[in-house]
Amino acid sequence: MSRGRADGSQKKNLVAAVCVLIFLGFLFVYYDGSFFGSQVQQSASSLRKLGSTYLGGEEDADLTSKSDEPSVKFGQEDENDITPKSFPSRLKLDLSLMEHYERHCPQPERRFNCLIPPPPGYKVPIKWPRSRDEVWKPNIPHTHLASEKSDQNWMVVKGEKISFPGGGTHFHYGADKYIASLANMLNFSDNNLNNDGNVRTVLDVGCGVASFGAYLLSSNIIAMSVAPNDVHQNQIQFALERGIPAYLGVLGTMRLPYPSRSFELAHCSRCRIDWLQRDGILLLELDRLLRPGGYFAYSSPEAYAQDEEDLRIWKEMSALVERMCWRIASKRNQTVIWQKPLTNDCYMEREPGTRPPLCRSDDDPDAVYGVKMEACITPYSEQVHRTKGSGLAAWPSRATAPPPRLADFGYSKEMFAKDTELWQQRVESYWNLLSPKIKPNTIRNVMDMKANLGSFAAALKDKDVWVMNVVSEDGPNTLKLIYDRGLIGSVHNWCEAYSTYPRTYDLLHAWNVFSDIEKKGCSGEDLLLEMDRMLRPTGFVIIRDKKPIVEYIKKYLSALHWDAIATAEGDSEQDEDEAVLIIRKKIWLTSGSLRDSE
Repeated sequence: MSRGRADGSQKKNLVAAVCVLIFLGFLFVYYDGSFFGSQVQQSASSLRKLGSTYLGGEEDADLTSKSDEPSVKFGQEDENDITPKSFPSRLKLDLSLMEHYERHCPQPERRFNCLIPPPPGYKVPIKWPRSRDEVWKPNIPHTHLASEKSDQNWMVVKGEKISFPGGGTHFHYGADKYIASLANMLNFSDNNLNNDGNVRTVLDVGCGVASFGAYLLSSNIIAMSVAPNDVHQNQIQFALERGIPAYLGVLGTMRLPYPSRSFELAHCSRCRIDWLQRDGILLLELDRLLRPGGYFAYSSPEAYAQDEEDLRIWKEMSALVERMCWRIASKRNQTVIWQKPLTNDCYMEREPGTRPPLCRSDDDPDAVYGVKMEACITPYSEQVHRTKGSGLAAWPSRATAPPPRLADFGYSKEMFAKDTELWQQRVESYWNLLSPKIKPNTIRNVMDMKANLGSFAAALKDKDVWVMNVVSEDGPNTLKLIYDRGLIGSVHNWCEAYSTYPRTYDLLHAWNVFSDIEKKGCSGEDLLLEMDRMLRPTGFVIIRDKKPIVEYIKKYLSALHWDAIATAEGDSEQDEDEAVLIIRKKIWLTSGSLRDSE
């Protein structure tokens, strides 16, 4: 009898072990495709956690996080243990809705806590404006797009470099000629799409390697180029390596992280998006994002082809946009440009029951973080309806002119002017501190991690940089003011990873970001690792925060391979307990050796 009980116990232990292994297997499969996982696992052997010998920590530091330790000890039983009745299955995503390309962050206990090394042969990126046309191949060692799109002039591999001739699927002869043709279709003066400064912000969906956005920059137009990490992998990584504004995102089930009325023009050139799906929900998302009188430029076979399927799609799409009150502004060859109405008049004149319906009165068109898209039309406020437009100044005056939506936040024009002046002074101070370490083209891709009104970015408008302005998802949604200033950005929560590839920014500006996440109970160490992930080797971090927080960050510099290059006191009239720390990231190799910054 005793032997029989022992055998039974062993069988129970074996079953428990198998079940736990299956459970861990499910977790591995689920998190293997996560945002960090896809980047880290390729270099798993060379990654080390903070505190390891490799990063200057304790010699016996444990490289396994507590969260990775199994909660069940095999071979032991407890009479109070509760056997689970079921195990969770892998997250089920609707592939037809592109859900698998949207953000799905792992739980905190399953996140990687490590540095991501540069790939073998990594070089300091080519500087702007040369980077628009060529990058180092070792920095993005993924060249399958070059062969896949060889007949479309996207990119060409030339030895150690990848060149970008400026072509696209629908503009083989160059983005510059294509952009001029769009301006010509709209009768804009000098065939310049910026329309005397009245077209400033553009959304390019399914952007490829962002050559459309690259060639808009010379016209003082800034495009948010958006594409997922789909079958054409690394499109956004190529764009950012080139120094072109871009964001890793997709039109799937969730709203894009931009407020309503952010863009003068949306663009889709052979982006392979099914605009008719789910009652036109994706086209209605563009409608939410377009300003009054904004344009949607659509270059695709449906706009010109004569086969039965394309004719059917064109007929249904034309009927949909007509019910949305869009009108054809121009149609030529392979492209159609629709225009959104200036007022609510057309919406009010539609027959009762017309679909798509108007959105509910309690729907907030500016709520975007984790908010699902809805198949409805976002009407204008009474003020916009009366003024028949956004009331924005032309660029570049727009950067410093008080935005019309300023009143939404209770800010006066005087408060806005004071904020603009304050950050102008702070940016001049930053540049004085940086000047011994930088040349005119050292910095190109900049992120303001807590942008507030966007005055930091506005102060940089005359420098050859662009700024990704990030606004907290749980604070005042000032991002609409930032877009009204002719700048770009996104909503984010810094307790999570940002939607970008490693090594994509030259300068990160963190004003009270660490103070904010401390209040949320999030890890400052995790944020430092995320900043390191986004930062290019030889890139800079400007931290402006409470003095105790700055001292806390200094303790991590050696482990992160960062050097403190300057410190300064904060503004006494603002906060006498504030300090400024400027840091530079070294180039470090997977072997652990360091190279001097170039």
